[in-house]
Amino acid sequence: MKWQGKTVGYALTGSHCTLEEVMIQVLRFVNAGANVVPIVSNTVLNTDTRFGSSENWLKQLKDITGNDIISTIVGAEPLGPSKLLDVLVIGPCTGTTTSKLANAMTDTPVLMAAKAQMRNGRPLVLAISTNDGLGLNAANIAKLLVTKNIYFVPFGQDNPQQKPNSLVAKMDLIPETCFAALHGEQLQPMIIEHVHSS
Repeated sequence: MKWQGKTVGYALTGSHCTLEEVMIQVLRFVNAGANVVPIVSNTVLNTDTRFGSSENWLKQLKDITGNDIISTIVGAEPLGPSKLLDVLVIGPCTGTTTSKLANAMTDTPVLMAAKAQMRNGRPLVLAISTNDGLGLNAANIAKLLVTKNIYFVPFGQDNPQQKPNSLVAKMDLIPETCFAALHGEQLQPMIIEHVHSS
């Protein structure tokens, strides 16, 4: 896949256990020639966890993309009028972000970016990572599955025995999913077996 001449919005939300994995995908876009615009949720911006400090993740994101990070609603709003992004991916996309997106709530930089992208009728790609994907959030995922211009990175249960409601996208398919979405196609199969990594 060649991404020269394309601008990819890459938004991260607070599934901190997947951030290391998705940084690799950000780098793949950059190495393939894309201009990557990084966007972070309030949680990623402000929360230190056992998976790393917010300062560390923000530094990695800025170093990889070479661009300033959009971290406010005001900063994300111009993405609509400017029509800057060819595709926007939210990866990881938490249950909270999924729920708010499905119910038209715009109270974070990531959700404002998503609203801007949808306003422009351009592809929005979701790489879900949620412990309640087959619980209360199943209704929100279903709503988004049939929403125009929204595409899903193939996902599956990551730990059916211990966390039967948990769903996680196969993060290494993010670039492939985005490429298909640019052509109006959903990468298939969408529901996959997700091998538990730990």
